[in-house]
Amino acid sequence: MWRKNSPQNVIDNYRKRQQFLPVIMSVLALLLVLIGVVIVILWITGGGFSFNLFGKKATPTQSLPPTPVLSPTPSLVPSESPTPTLTITPTPTGPFEYEVKENETCWGIAEKFDADFQTLLAINSFADGTCPIIPGQKILVPPPGLSLPTPTLIPPDLPSGTRITYIVQPGDSLGSIASKLNTTIDDILKLNEDRFDDINNIPIGAELIVRVNIVTPTPTLAPTSTRSS
Repeated sequence: MWRKNSPQNVIDNYRKRQQFLPVIMSVLALLLVLIGVVIVILWITGGGFSFNLFGKKATPTQSLPPTPVLSPTPSLVPSESPTPTLTITPTPTGPFEYEVKENETCWGIAEKFDADFQTLLAINSFADGTCPIIPGQKILVPPPGLSLPTPTLIPPDLPSGTRITYIVQPGDSLGSIASKLNTTIDDILKLNEDRFDDINNIPIGAELIVRVNIVTPTPTLAPTSTRSS
């Protein structure tokens, strides 16, 4: 026969169940929290779990194709044709040598090179108004704009060693200048060593520093006269 539980046993059993019920509810709540945390983590990190609240099919996330990397468009550099270099013939700064052609005259040569006619005659030691040239002869032609320089006026009573500026004339040479000014070639070269390169070709119109009357002038001998009998 089944033994009936006494009222005291029923009350004790009820109290025991009442004591364990909160523990069970706490465990279930903790499990639910843990499950929820796992679901949220998987959803955020994209771990393959889609959380669907309304029963709709989750739309799979479409991965966008990678953005293509465009290579830079090569810039076409037009090929430049080289600009031809013009060869400019320098204008001579001093008289230059010229070979006379057939049927040429001094006047025609002066016009051809835009030279001063009188200067052309003077630098070639031609007498005024004469032009004794022949084909094949080499003469000096002055550059355009070159004219006969004004002769340097030299007072006869300058003290010995006085420095003057002398302008080279057509037909001048260092020897003729030294003789004219009573000086020496060496002294002229010493004072003007940087003024010209060729002592045998002094440009007409060049300015030279000269010390005058440093040597005794050579007397000019008069021609010997013969007494007629």
